[in-house]
Amino acid sequence: MELKILKCHGSGNDFLLIDEISHPYSFSEKERRDLAVALCNRETELGADGILFVMKSERADGRMRVFNADGSEASMCGNGLRCVARYVCELLNEESVLIETMKADLAVRKEADIFPEIPTYLVEISPVSFQVQDLPLNIEQTTLINEAIPALSEELIFTAVAVPNPHLIAIVDSDKIHSNVQRDLSEYVNGPNKFFPDGVNVSFVKSIKPNQIYVRTFERGVGFTNACGTAMSASTLVSCLNGLNKLEKPVEVFNNGGKVRCVAHQKEDSYSIDLIGNATYVYETKIKVDLHSPSAFTSTTKQEFSKEIAQYTKLQEEVATYLKTIW
Repeated sequence: MELKILKCHGSGNDFLLIDEISHPYSFSEKERRDLAVALCNRETELGADGILFVMKSERADGRMRVFNADGSEASMCGNGLRCVARYVCELLNEESVLIETMKADLAVRKEADIFPEIPTYLVEISPVSFQVQDLPLNIEQTTLINEAIPALSEELIFTAVAVPNPHLIAIVDSDKIHSNVQRDLSEYVNGPNKFFPDGVNVSFVKSIKPNQIYVRTFERGVGFTNACGTAMSASTLVSCLNGLNKLEKPVEVFNNGGKVRCVAHQKEDSYSIDLIGNATYVYETKIKVDLHSPSAFTSTTKQEFSKEIAQYTKLQEEVATYLKTIW
């Protein structure tokens, strides 16, 4: 079978996009999982954090399914959704579209460039839930907002939130960012444990100054990534609830892959977040793959989007220089 692959990234969180709208591809659930494991393997010539399957939808302009590098399916991916937003908008020649995801149909649209000549898209991150059953998190209370879990840490204060991906968020200082605390904690809650039976994304958040935060995330099913869109969105909301930033005001969110802009909204008792950032194309290629043995795939010559790569490198360099000043 021949597949056309688009390598893309949001904030350095990279994906392989497979278009099932324009091409007559058909995959079983096992084949989707197996493709993710095989093609996302960093030891191959492709390698990525996950696969974005862009599909037809009966109620929206397109449908997104996200499979992580370990073959697990994510209920949502903010960085991936920006890439899908761009792809579907350009495919349909529209400025805004509606994308069906596992838990919600989400509005996405083209935005002013976050950095010169970098395609930028706004995606809606919702629904937002602080109910521990929605992560799930097994504790004897209904929510965990700015509270300790002594069995996990004697020092850290956590907030648990589903957007709808599950997130465990702690606001920390520079020392914790540079320590092994996050790695040890993340590996524990994503292994056999009594608290998070399905694992959880773990984010450490450092406040830089008003309207600026730094976020580092250990993603469930992936490990440490350059950035996680839903984590940056959830972290922005948590920073607002802690008084570090304000609802309805843009927050610059820095990460190891670059930066995004987030705006947390409240309407009565519910929340949503706008995630605004790049949707960068890296290369296109075609692969020949046997769906019964996908690890033996072969690919043709890659056609790189060199100008897009160069511009995003400039953004990364600017962010890296700035982050050195805050440590």
